[in-house]
Amino acid sequence: MKIVFMGTPEFAVASLDILVSNNYDVAAVVTVPDKPAGRGQQLSESAVKKYAVEKGIKVLQPEKLRNPDFIAELQSLNADLFIVVAFRMLPEVVWTMPSKGTFNLHGSLLPQYRGAAPINWAVINGDHETGVTTFFLKHEIDTGNIIFNVHTPITDQDNAGTIHDRLMEIGAELVLKTVKAIENNEVIAKTQDDVIAELGLQPSDLRHAPKIFKDDCKIDWNQSTEKIFNLIRGLSPYPTAFTELNGLGLKIFKVEKELENHGKTPGEVVSDGKKFLKFTTDDGYINVLELQLQGKKRMTTEDFLRGYKL
Repeated sequence: MKIVFMGTPEFAVASLDILVSNNYDVAAVVTVPDKPAGRGQQLSESAVKKYAVEKGIKVLQPEKLRNPDFIAELQSLNADLFIVVAFRMLPEVVWTMPSKGTFNLHGSLLPQYRGAAPINWAVINGDHETGVTTFFLKHEIDTGNIIFNVHTPITDQDNAGTIHDRLMEIGAELVLKTVKAIENNEVIAKTQDDVIAELGLQPSDLRHAPKIFKDDCKIDWNQSTEKIFNLIRGLSPYPTAFTELNGLGLKIFKVEKELENHGKTPGEVVSDGKKFLKFTTDDGYINVLELQLQGKKRMTTEDFLRGYKL
């Protein structure tokens, strides 16, 4: 079975690698064009391209996915299956091309968290479980028929980074399982409407995962300790929750939560100037463990307080 793999970041590389390691015929990868990055604005290649070049796999980097030359080259590969992991939205002319269809790996338990940032929003919303899903593409984004999914817990020690890394590995295994099932004609895909009905969900029960913007990352200290704790974890290590300290931006990466009736105004700074730095919330404290002040490096609170006077 001949496969074309479409993806961009490190998250997608694990899935591509497991296919190559299991001797599947990956005829080509499709990824984003090289982009200028860094101070020198030198061209930067996607993680998927770097891996493909290293393995000698053909690389396609179209600016536009409807470009006739790209479509013709894709058709000439005569692939049986397209696989999409962390890539762009595909036009119908692309995802309907292979005889065995096109499936996507999504970082949530669909139908929950359709959208661009499922890992972040699951943690932000305080969920205790998430997972990955493979599904066949259709017109509406992230709504196609579900093939398989795998569940994994979210603990208080997790953040978006640890969940990302876990789902990257679990997802790669699920991609391999899905390819084998398609190859052996063993797939019985379920519509997402059927899954919603089986779970007894209403449309209002579905949570969404839109792209995260800067305003979503600003901490509102008037909220509960639990909500702020989840926001910080859900945005760590990227794009990172932030607040202000003496007029400078302060990114917060790692925290502990403390529930307490303190009578203080939310947002007050509490510190001994040496070992701890806390912000008051509506019903307790957020104890900051790792942070980055504007213009400085990321560091522990103790290291920060050694060189900064509140």
